[in-house]
Amino acid sequence: MKYLFTILFFITTCLTSLAQDSSHLRISLLTCTPGAELYSTFGHSALRIVDSINLTDIVFNYGTFNFDDEGFYLKFVQGKLLYYLSTEQYKQFTYDYEADGRGITEQLLALTNTEKIAVQKAMMHNIETANKYYLYDFFKDNCTTRLRDIIVQNKPTNTALKAIAPATLTYRQAIHYYLDKYKKYWSKLAIDFLLGQPTDAVMTAPETLFLPNNLMRALDSSNAQQQWIVSKKAAYPFNEVAIQGQLFTPLFCFSLLLVMVLAISFSASRPAAYFLQGFDAILFFLTGVLGVVLIFMWVATNHAMCAFNYNLLWVMPTHLIMAFFVRSKKKWVKYYFGSVAVCMVMLLLGWFFLPQQMNHDFVPLVLLILYRAAACFYNFQPKNKLNYYATKPS
Repeated sequence: MKYLFTILFFITTCLTSLAQDSSHLRISLLTCTPGAELYSTFGHSALRIVDSINLTDIVFNYGTFNFDDEGFYLKFVQGKLLYYLSTEQYKQFTYDYEADGRGITEQLLALTNTEKIAVQKAMMHNIETANKYYLYDFFKDNCTTRLRDIIVQNKPTNTALKAIAPATLTYRQAIHYYLDKYKKYWSKLAIDFLLGQPTDAVMTAPETLFLPNNLMRALDSSNAQQQWIVSKKAAYPFNEVAIQGQLFTPLFCFSLLLVMVLAISFSASRPAAYFLQGFDAILFFLTGVLGVVLIFMWVATNHAMCAFNYNLLWVMPTHLIMAFFVRSKKKWVKYYFGSVAVCMVMLLLGWFFLPQQMNHDFVPLVLLILYRAAACFYNFQPKNKLNYYATKPS
């Protein structure tokens, strides 16, 4: 009788388990730690679906693109590069990340049978050739936001994800956290230069989940009574390596350049005077080119975050033309450089009050432009020193 009771209990437990999960599916969110390359600085998200009936263990990845795509680089610059959903065996996925020194955290999602089947059907539908491609947007439509939407849309409406970031957090501040943490100061400089005022918009709670780690944390913090996840574990042992600091940061390099030019400008030698003449032409030519780049990114690409860029206040596209007139004695040229000097003073005074958060590492460059523009206007050289803008006597 005792053995009969044990057998009945075992059968009942199995039947109950089957009734609770007749889909035979396990669906997990995989969150990958940042990598060394810039494109991997912010981490990655993927979805794992284990089917115990069909004996499959597949990872669905929205973060793939084709390097061999015709016009790849032009499409990338214009924001027209298509990303697509791809699949990979779980073992291969984890092997690649472990080999690259990146960790993976797996959160087993708390989904009902109906929800699991719905998610699986959605992913199988999206993997079809006609559906798998999408126009990637780092902030609005990426590998994490796609999974965020799939997960949220398949949960009851009364279990919203909680906010995990300050109510005043902007997109720029969110990515600064990773760029500063991993000491990617030059990458931060370039990103801050290209991204305009829209990047300083305050995010809503769902918008903060464009970052993989934020989505993972949101699932954790909203998991009262296991509403969102059943369990959480690391795919394999992983210890994050501390990043060493850098000496040649942008601020250091630009400050050193400013000091060098200031020192050379007070030199009495003729080579120093000719150097400054050439330096001014190069300085204004390059800043003019950078201004044209910002205009291009604003009006000729799909990168919405590059619009209304206040860096145009110091990298003026008109410098591209005026670089050829640094020796000119014409009044309109002098007034141009005088106006530039005044604009740089006003920009520095309002640096912390602009609608766009400006990168402080650019301040030495702005000071350099101010000084050289003033020199072009006043034709200034220390007393009894060579006037390098004057015509060389015969």
